[in-house]
Amino acid sequence: MNAWREAQFQALLNAKSEEAIFAVLSRAARELGFDYCAYGMRVPVPVTRPKVYMLNNYPADWQRRYAQENYLAIDPTVAHGMRSVMPLVWSEKIFATCRGFWEEARAHGLRVGWAQSCYNANGVGGLMTLARSHDDLSSTELEDRTAQMSWLAQAAHETFCPLVLVKLAPETTAGLSAREIEVLRWTAEGKTSGEIGMIMNIAERTVNFHVNNAVAKLGASNKTAATIKAAMLGLL
Repeated sequence: MNAWREAQFQALLNAKSEEAIFAVLSRAARELGFDYCAYGMRVPVPVTRPKVYMLNNYPADWQRRYAQENYLAIDPTVAHGMRSVMPLVWSEKIFATCRGFWEEARAHGLRVGWAQSCYNANGVGGLMTLARSHDDLSSTELEDRTAQMSWLAQAAHETFCPLVLVKLAPETTAGLSAREIEVLRWTAEGKTSGEIGMIMNIAERTVNFHVNNAVAKLGASNKTAATIKAAMLGLL
């Protein structure tokens, strides 16, 4: 690990709050030549309205405008991050379908940007964006710094997740037992409790006992919802 990464790694390890982590991220962004940085997290549950967490140091007027207009729903960098973990450099083409949004962002000083998403074992996505108001990203700059920026995106996500997920999705720390996981796996295959009991060589009431425990731990309304939630969170 080179000196820059080692310094960021140690700073992130020492950061004990979301604000402290973001302070490290903001400082690293400046060292890489960017005025602004943003970090967003998307938890895959609930299915109909996934929970979202965001931190950034964009101009306050732009933050308010982004929230008021629900620009998260049309932001093409967010859409890209949900489809791919490949780095994205802002361009006219990227924002071609939302020119108004792009013009407003530029008016607030967000003219040049780079973004990359990453995912953890629970299927939780993180998107880090670095932006500035001047100087296009040259091929030389991208060649020299993409590895550092990509590493920073992953490191930030892994550092934020333990702190944020406790609040957004406590189900990720549900601590399902091996038997609870197994019965949910068979449930996901469409097996009934009776069939699962025969497969696992246990009584049907024991199967239901494990299912009910899993439902409670996951905060689900029934075994179908529990199975879906466990699968989407990578617990199976």
